[in-house]
Amino acid sequence: MLFNSIYYGFFLPCVVALYWIVPRPVRYPLLLVASYLFYANWIPPYLLLILGLTVVNYGFGLWLGRDRRRAVLALAVVGNLAVLGYFKYANFFLDTGRSAFKADWPTLNILLPLGISFFTFEFIHYVVDVWRGSPPVRNFVQFALFAAFFPTQIAGPIKRYQAFVHQLQEYPRFDAQSAGEGVYLIVRGLFKKVVLADGLARIANSGFDNPAGLGSLDTWITVYAFAFQIFFDFSGYTDIGRGSAQLFGFTVPENFAAPYLARNLVDFWRRWHISLSSWLRDYLFIPLGGSHGSRLFNYRNLFLTMTLGGLWHGAAWHFLLWGAYQGAGLTALRWMGDVRKDRLGTTPTLRSVPVAVGLLLGIIATFHFTCLGWVLFRAPDLATTQLFVTRLFTPVAGAEELPVADRWTVAALMLAYFGGVGGAQALRVLLPPARWARLLAWEWTLRPLVYAAGIVWMVIFPAAAQRFLYFQF
Repeated sequence: MLFNSIYYGFFLPCVVALYWIVPRPVRYPLLLVASYLFYANWIPPYLLLILGLTVVNYGFGLWLGRDRRRAVLALAVVGNLAVLGYFKYANFFLDTGRSAFKADWPTLNILLPLGISFFTFEFIHYVVDVWRGSPPVRNFVQFALFAAFFPTQIAGPIKRYQAFVHQLQEYPRFDAQSAGEGVYLIVRGLFKKVVLADGLARIANSGFDNPAGLGSLDTWITVYAFAFQIFFDFSGYTDIGRGSAQLFGFTVPENFAAPYLARNLVDFWRRWHISLSSWLRDYLFIPLGGSHGSRLFNYRNLFLTMTLGGLWHGAAWHFLLWGAYQGAGLTALRWMGDVRKDRLGTTPTLRSVPVAVGLLLGIIATFHFTCLGWVLFRAPDLATTQLFVTRLFTPVAGAEELPVADRWTVAALMLAYFGGVGGAQALRVLLPPARWARLLAWEWTLRPLVYAAGIVWMVIFPAAAQRFLYFQF
């Protein structure tokens, strides 16, 4: 069931209404059943997978609560990774081995269960934190709902069980203001997905499907289109998920914070897919050794973390290379910082460059570094990646140029994003807190107009429900 489908438009209000009508003890079982129905709507047999993993990890949590041996933790983590590895990476390794050894190995017809990467990481986080000393969840319904909660079930954000279960234990009360915020997030997310992301998908797909026909200008337009398509698609999903959760009285973490205004690559990963970035930091980078030890050891940990994070996105070489590209960028940034620190004897600053100019140059450089990475992420093969990179930096006149309207669409969208979002962030820094708070108060008076405009646009320009990009991960 897609968030942007008519079915979800009926499903969500019905579940919300029933949730607040029934007695408190019935609410969580009702929400759990609704979450399982939501998941079973895709491939019913895979409901057994999430049920089985829930039972097993619930048992491991209780076991680790009284026996914190590393062997028990290793068994729990390896078990979760084995399930993820089979469903997500078995065919990838078989295909790689078949090509490397010219072997006639069989192909496994495995359909990737939706959301397996997300709820597997939530289970791993749970057993690791219980092993570290956090109390296990003893109420099975609450634990099952932590994993199956349908607003975040398929594509996150990746929840931390302590925060979510704490909300469950308090039995959230209905709050009209929070519910209004939830509706606003849902409308905003639908607009991002249906109007912006799906509109940009046509431009990006046109370019990536026919790279040989693009000139240099249209190659850049195609890359920019995909950069904003994936942002609006994924952040739109997150908005709808967070808004849906708030209708039930729950708060789930933000996943995006104006990522294309990041001043460097470290800042970008604090703003993009925040729940995954923090998970990789806490459960991969730090266990590998983090920033302790020698600098070379630190660089290795950083590179490995991002490379494995790239592979988490999909069982394909281009995802692995995209992760390595990000890891190399972060490692180079850390190395340059260390070199400047050694030379200056302190944390490096850009005193010779005006702060505003330095910030602007950092945003431009980070955005374009990220865009080049998106070529690796999106291109179907390395030959297409090579062709794109060549066209980006070599003046070429295309045989089949993109329509002028597509160029202006992408240019206008970029201007609106950097001008609007960037201007708002600048005002937040420059204005006194009291004045900024008064300015924010106007947002609530404008929200009815946002609701109306978004709904009217989607009614006038209806489109078939398209899957969210991150459903494949």
